[in-house]
Amino acid sequence: MTFHLYVSHPEVVIDPDIPVPRWGLSEKGRSRMAAFAQQPWLGRFGRIISSDETKAVETGEALAHVIGAQVEVREGLHENDRSATGFLPPPEFEATANAFFASPETSIRGWERAADAQRRIVAHVAAALAEKPDTPTIVCGHGGVGTLLWCHCAGRPISRDNDQKGGGNHYLFDLPKRIVLYGWRPLEAEPEPCP
Repeated sequence: MTFHLYVSHPEVVIDPDIPVPRWGLSEKGRSRMAAFAQQPWLGRFGRIISSDETKAVETGEALAHVIGAQVEVREGLHENDRSATGFLPPPEFEATANAFFASPETSIRGWERAADAQRRIVAHVAAALAEKPDTPTIVCGHGGVGTLLWCHCAGRPISRDNDQKGGGNHYLFDLPKRIVLYGWRPLEAEPEPCP
């Protein structure tokens, strides 16, 4: 059994004048990633794949030197498509995200449906991992689609109850066997040992 690590990007520089996919990590986010990269257990991973969004690529780049691998940017790993609304102030964003998870078969305010985003992230992660099935891989991405992947692997319905609390978290999973070793944990927390 090969477990893979999903890592959601930490804090970003929020700029309403820049498209959300191009936001980069903030100083706090970079600092948290630098500290996370010091964890010796990360050496068990041999590959990094990432969403093409700037914040996810920067998350992967912070880990690349640790495992001696380049970040492989992959299509289809991006966050749920929210371009219909663009930037939303935090309270409005949270309300819309709640509706997104609560009604996965409905497009909320023109956003990609949660059910469609789940099918996309599962298919693209599965395809990437199938290329090197025995290589423990770090997947650098986003909280929303990371939660959708977690729900699929855990055999649970789509629900925000399974969402991360704040950005910059991780979990271990085996996609073909649909196993999640543990729920979202902050970057500062060590994983549970693999069986």
